[in-house]
Amino acid sequence: MSTALVARNLPVPSALGTLDAYIAAVNRIPVLDADGERQLAQRFRREEDLEAARQLVLSHLRFVVHVARGYSGYGLQLGDLIQEGNIGLMKAVKRFDPEQGVRLVSFAVHWIRAEMHEFILRNWRIVKVATTKAQRKLFFNLRKSKTRLGWMNGDEVRAVAKDLGVPVETVLEMESRLSGRDVAFDSPVDADDDERPAPVAFLEDHGATPDQTYASADDSEHRLEALGRGLALLDPRSRDIIRRRWLDEDSKVTLQELADEYGVSAERIRQIESNAMKKIRALVEA
Repeated sequence: MSTALVARNLPVPSALGTLDAYIAAVNRIPVLDADGERQLAQRFRREEDLEAARQLVLSHLRFVVHVARGYSGYGLQLGDLIQEGNIGLMKAVKRFDPEQGVRLVSFAVHWIRAEMHEFILRNWRIVKVATTKAQRKLFFNLRKSKTRLGWMNGDEVRAVAKDLGVPVETVLEMESRLSGRDVAFDSPVDADDDERPAPVAFLEDHGATPDQTYASADDSEHRLEALGRGLALLDPRSRDIIRRRWLDEDSKVTLQELADEYGVSAERIRQIESNAMKKIRALVEA
């Protein structure tokens, strides 16, 4: 099912002007009885009848509003939560099997809440407070507990950890995240304000400035090019000695090993190496 096709004629807050008008509109849509719901679901599954799917979605929009109101304490717009829940409802309609003997509303609640949870976790804070499945479960359950209990003592923390099957440390870490708040990096602070200054006032970057970084990279590139030119000017023996003595990190050789290979003294290899390095250094430092 294309959610875009099903959603084409669904009422949305922007189309109706206000959220109150939207809620009033969806509450006027008749609720389907069990037989009507089953017939529409069968038409959709067997014939891919999008009109049947649209009617199933429309008749359950009021339930999405009901679920969304339960998440009003997260500081997010109710209208946004409703629209996310509507997406979950359409996903549920696509997967609903009327032959399983359950009503669509019971099946859809999981999908509706899942979409709302995703939206809340994406938008509740700038920095994500929950990423793993266990953290997501803990986020919503712990927040409900904190709403009911306020600051939790040690026994309450241990009880939550036991109920959710997570370590006490994980509960304490999530509680710390829930208690924090986002702070703008460079928000202005009134001179007479006792609030803690914004991070820009005390977080100093001691690294290189952008122009220094660029100059350093440009200099490194110049030196590498000069090294390549210098190696190209050397005779094959000198080039081989430099490469094996200085450039091959995995197979560096000693002066004596090279001397034995070339049939000369170790001192002669040292002289060849020294002369080659002088030529290369002159090009690199030019």
